Amino acid sequence: MASNEPWLLENGSVKRLTKESRHGHGHSRTAHNKSSTSLRRKSDMTLVSKVPCPTIRNILANLQEVILGTKLAVLFIAIPFAIAAQYLHFARPWVFALSLLGLIPLAERVSFLTEQIAYYTGPTVGGLLNATCGNATELIIAIFALKENKIDVVKYSLLGSILSNLLLVLGTSLLCGGIANLSTEQKFDRKQADVNIALLLLGLLCHLLPLMYRSAAESTTIDALSTAKATLNLSRASCVVMLLAYFAYLIFQLWTHRHIFEGEEEDEDDMNVNDNESALIGFWSGLIWLIGMTIIISLLSEYLVDTIEEASTSWGISMSFISIIILPIVGNAAEHAGAIIFAYKNKLDITLGVALGSATQISVFVVPMSVIVAWIIGIKMDLDFNLLETGSLALTIIATAFTLQYKYKIASRSLYSDC
Repeated sequence: MASNEPWLLENGSVKRLTKESRHGHGHSRTAHNKSSTSLRRKSDMTLVSKVPCPTIRNILANLQEVILGTKLAVLFIAIPFAIAAQYLHFARPWVFALSLLGLIPLAERVSFLTEQIAYYTGPTVGGLLNATCGNATELIIAIFALKENKIDVVKYSLLGSILSNLLLVLGTSLLCGGIANLSTEQKFDRKQADVNIALLLLGLLCHLLPLMYRSAAESTTIDALSTAKATLNLSRASCVVMLLAYFAYLIFQLWTHRHIFEGEEEDEDDMNVNDNESALIGFWSGLIWLIGMTIIISLLSEYLVDTIEEASTSWGISMSFISIIILPIVGNAAEHAGAIIFAYKNKLDITLGVALGSATQISVFVVPMSVIVAWIIGIKMDLDFNLLETGSLALTIIATAFTLQYKYKIASRSLYSDC
């Protein structure tokens, strides 16, 4: 048997799943899925297929694909160490650091498992699944922080996710991609970028309204309690608007204008890869693994939230720095690395899909969902991120929009000059 064949192990049998046997006869991969692919490792099923017991063969095959099928597999060892450190009452900074390391491969594996499930559900349901699970780590951390009433941690970590995607990931990708492709023009689909920038501006507007209202109220005779209540109500109303806009965006992306978000051109290598793509695990196996991974992410997120203050004090690092810088980078490390790798390969559409898409999802889905969840559990969280934080967000979005506009004009001018 060839070692590079994709295998489907279900009901104790080993077989190859092809495009014709998929549900829906097609599979639309998102930029997040393509980005995570760069960190995956091909599995050799030769030895596993020789195991005589079907049940054991099925278990071993799933373990090899899910646990060892990533270049980040070595970091999985941090998960049992984090759990052991928690129950053996080790120093809290150790629990925090081990939980951070354990979250890195888990975030990448969630992306892999949603892609596997999408082979059976079809591109639309798969796209919805990816849209809800794409930033599951940040949402879970936010929920546990809200349960502990650590609203500042939630605000800083979500703000940091947006800033890291737009400044660190996109900026590094454009820089490294430009250096690696000095002799060629870097091209990208402007329509995708415009849609994401528009949603980011909508999210920025919803952040500005509570801030402006509070600033205006402080200069009048309105008492602080009434101002806080009005700011909270305005924030919740804005969150409803953002969620409606996000769902409209999903309809636009997955149904009415799906062609805009699919690559118009693919090179021969990509065409060959897409022709040979197939599911590596079964539907129920993927669903069970996804649920299990989510439970482990929830457990590590709880450890993370419980120990962040002790880690901040022990390391001499402010909690705002840990929340804005460290948590977002760790939560999307695999995705960010993939975006930079594809920029090296001069595939900016995938890079923009990861960086802008993730920032958009955080801004108009995860942030308002956090406010709504806080509302449900009785926590008063609003969209007032203070002047410095909101100003940083505004400058970042405006700088990103102008950079992409300028880069697109240069590419278009070069294209017309060649003609």
